[in-house]
Amino acid sequence: MSLFDSLFQPKRIALIGASADEKRTTSRPQRFLQKHGFPGEILPVNPGRAEVFGVKAYKDIDAVPGDIDHAYILLNGKDAVAALAACAKRGVKVASILAGGFADAGAAGASLQDELVRIVKETGIRLVGPNSIGTVSSDPPVALTANAAFAVDKLRPGNWGLVSQSGSLIGALLSRADARGIGFSRLISVGNEVDLAVGEIADLLVDDPKTKAILLFMETLRDGERLAHAARRAHVAGKPVVAYKLGRSDIGQELAKSHTGAIAGSDATFDAFCRRHGIARVSMFESLVDVPTLLVDRPPATGRRVAVATTTGGGAAMVVDNMAMAGLDIADPPQALVDWLKPLGIAAGEGKLVDLTLAGAKPEIVAGTIERLLADDGNDAAIFVVGSSAQFNPELAVEPLLRFAGSKKPFAVALTPAAEKSLALLTAAGVPAFRHPESCAEAMALCLLRPTPQPVPALAEPAGAAREALQAGREAGFDERRAAALFAALGVPMAKSVAVPDARKVASAVGEIGGPVALKILSADIAHKTEAGGVALSLPDGQHAAVAAREIEKRVKDYAPHAKLDGFLVQKMERGLAEVILGFRRDPLFGPTVTVGLGGVLAEIYKDAATRLAPVDEAEALQMIDEVKGLATIRGYRNLPRGDVAALGRVIAAFSNLAHAAFAQVSEAEINPLLVKRAGEGVIAVDGLVVLTHALSS
Repeated sequence: MSLFDSLFQPKRIALIGASADEKRTTSRPQRFLQKHGFPGEILPVNPGRAEVFGVKAYKDIDAVPGDIDHAYILLNGKDAVAALAACAKRGVKVASILAGGFADAGAAGASLQDELVRIVKETGIRLVGPNSIGTVSSDPPVALTANAAFAVDKLRPGNWGLVSQSGSLIGALLSRADARGIGFSRLISVGNEVDLAVGEIADLLVDDPKTKAILLFMETLRDGERLAHAARRAHVAGKPVVAYKLGRSDIGQELAKSHTGAIAGSDATFDAFCRRHGIARVSMFESLVDVPTLLVDRPPATGRRVAVATTTGGGAAMVVDNMAMAGLDIADPPQALVDWLKPLGIAAGEGKLVDLTLAGAKPEIVAGTIERLLADDGNDAAIFVVGSSAQFNPELAVEPLLRFAGSKKPFAVALTPAAEKSLALLTAAGVPAFRHPESCAEAMALCLLRPTPQPVPALAEPAGAAREALQAGREAGFDERRAAALFAALGVPMAKSVAVPDARKVASAVGEIGGPVALKILSADIAHKTEAGGVALSLPDGQHAAVAAREIEKRVKDYAPHAKLDGFLVQKMERGLAEVILGFRRDPLFGPTVTVGLGGVLAEIYKDAATRLAPVDEAEALQMIDEVKGLATIRGYRNLPRGDVAALGRVIAAFSNLAHAAFAQVSEAEINPLLVKRAGEGVIAVDGLVVLTHALSS
């Protein structure tokens, strides 16, 4: 039996620790399997009972005859570990563990989880969890779960697969979808992901003919390469991958860690991961249910113009406002529609919205309006926003919309009141319907601007000078001089500078470079020289620089008395139109990343930056520059001089080559500031920092 079949279509299921007490959570898997018509064989394991809910029970896993496709372990702690070992010895193909209390519960739990890892690696048994509330299929019906939400009367079939790192939220999504008549093909709670994780499960669902969309509820990412592979395969198969991830805030990241022992990782980096691999990330939990309706069985749309008609001006304004924030354009009503509505007393050409409010919700007007909007070449999609009639008179403004199900052009309906009947009516007919203006706008934006997998740029083989600079930094420590040598070898223009061993040599160095100069302390032990008082700027000559050197030395020794000082860097003062910060980091979850943002001492305050997975090419680097609001001044803003954006793009791409395996020792690198000069004059870096991994730098 394949891994997919053992997970979602098992024929024989063992329930280790099955309870006959209906009040106990550990009784639910058997009760739900029976309730929803599991067609296979249930094998309860309970040493204290001869039968459980009318089914023969076994004292232990070894007493169960025949093959076992899937074992759900309902025991805690050490007993769960022992049960997994017994399953592996018995030849069980896949096991799931319900209990938490492993990596999510501190050092003692982490030690237990290490035991699970060892068993999986040594025996080859596949494991879901621990902390997994179960695995469910609607066809064939397999409700192998302890989630109370599956006490529902019927398991509604559907064609969306859900992979969740939270077990309880499977029930929340199930109820939201069920309320509008939507079902799922597969649902699985992966918990702490000792073995089977989101990426591998998603990859299995790509090949599942009963799954047309793959939905992910995530707190972290443990198998990024596998998920990236799955997302790219899903794109080729025409199956959208939609993700909602916790951890946008610091407190959200902490909560994720306490829940499943997960490290949430950088939110900006997860965005970059989704962008690179074509995953549609949603910002609202509700959107996991809403968004697929506009993506499934629909080829990627082109354009961003959306026509909006409504029977409620205020409700439509909310949808329009959110669409504009998402980067969509609101299309003007076509002249044919304006002319058709004018005899009816509706002035549709006076604004972006086609507001039918004053005409009342009349079926023929609603249908005629949508028909003309969908026929217009001046828009790429249409939305109808329904007011109060959706709640009390769906025959007026909802039923006329059912005929537009399956339209070639994307079409959606937003319901302003709580109108569950209308919501279910539209969904059953195949018309994408929404009860929140935010999720409607988000779905339409993802429909029209759907991310597609991006090619991964090739990494250039590092020059010999770059390898030499890295080796020098490893041996002697990366102060600014050695960081500058590495960046220059990568292709980053660096300001002219001279390193001197002490204050006595400063004056002559200024004479060699020519004033004015910047003077900086050199020390691999001081990452942020400005905070240590280790920088003096715009020194006009050698005499002033010599005095400044002695003052710097005193301040730095007071700030960091144990730091090893290696002299001074005398650097030519440079100026530009804008200061940019350029950063590189090896994210523990997502791998190498590159970030560009507004630079200088205020970089951390403004947090105005764009992040991508590294490496990037020049085209992607230019996209990053466009995303940084503070760099509007160099892109051509009013009458301000344009900066050399092309040169900045080339440098970002060159800097991102730190992602090459030859630089695996570099955990972080930063240029701040990188000065952008006028168009045609290039860019120049005036400060740099390189941090090596602790293991290799110690």
